[in-house]
Amino acid sequence: MALVVLGGEGFLGRNLTSVLRRKGHVVAQMSRRTGVDLTDLSSIKSCLARERPDAVFNCAAHVGSIHYVMENAAVVAHDNMQMAINLYRAVAEACPQAHVVNPLSNCSYPGDADIHYEPDWLKGEPHHSVFAYANAKRFIYVLARCYREQFGIRTTNFLVPNAFGVGDHLDTSRTHAISGMIVRMITAKRRGDQRFEVWGSGRPVREWGYVDDIAEIMSRALELDEDLVYPVNIAQNRGATISESAEAIKTAVAYPGELWFNTQYEDGAARKVLDDTHFRKLFPTYRFIDHAEAIRRTVAYYESALPVSSS
Repeated sequence: MALVVLGGEGFLGRNLTSVLRRKGHVVAQMSRRTGVDLTDLSSIKSCLARERPDAVFNCAAHVGSIHYVMENAAVVAHDNMQMAINLYRAVAEACPQAHVVNPLSNCSYPGDADIHYEPDWLKGEPHHSVFAYANAKRFIYVLARCYREQFGIRTTNFLVPNAFGVGDHLDTSRTHAISGMIVRMITAKRRGDQRFEVWGSGRPVREWGYVDDIAEIMSRALELDEDLVYPVNIAQNRGATISESAEAIKTAVAYPGELWFNTQYEDGAARKVLDDTHFRKLFPTYRFIDHAEAIRRTVAYYESALPVSSS
């Protein structure tokens, strides 16, 4: 198949491109670095008209840490909604045969939900700390549904857990939570810090998604017979507290100091674990990479990728 990966130079996009190419697909890896700007309708429309893809994987997003999203709420909401509007209009006008695949963050679930069941996805507001980004992701579902009804555009939407892994940002203001903690702990070890600060109480439970798993499952959207405009969880139905993950990172980094939980930082939602009932019907035999093993692989990546001067 001829495929386009938008945000192809980003964290998820690079990993997804590698998976798709290993499976024999011809993949055009598109991003602002390659001259394709999703905030500009003419740019994305020209790209899709030229490539005529069988599927478009939309990994492009304006996102960062919780603190980054809160401080830049208006711009984050505007950019992500504008990119979605331009994408669907461009697909409808340039390549209506294309199958659109979107990863939607599980932060778009109601903020007070403990276990995230797909039927409850829109039954309440997201947590205020991610309000801008979460609602922009909900907006993608609205567009996908409307474009299917009017233009027959096929979409598969996945709800993905908190991602981390090889290839994530080096800048802790832009990394996902686990990757950011890994970067900071490696830096703390190099500096010889005796104490490492974990932001928040450490009590919130999160279901973490290793990027290799997310990329592999997204690639399998091409094999599904059914449309999934209403999203399905990429789910293990299993979470870990932030403190448990911090301890696993401490072990992988071999950090000799103590962990200190700074409760002046806001925790965010108390629990985010995704129900896997629907996921297991679609992918009954899929086995996720063990969380501790995924952390070890990510630590090894950052230990080689971070310049010594960062300490």
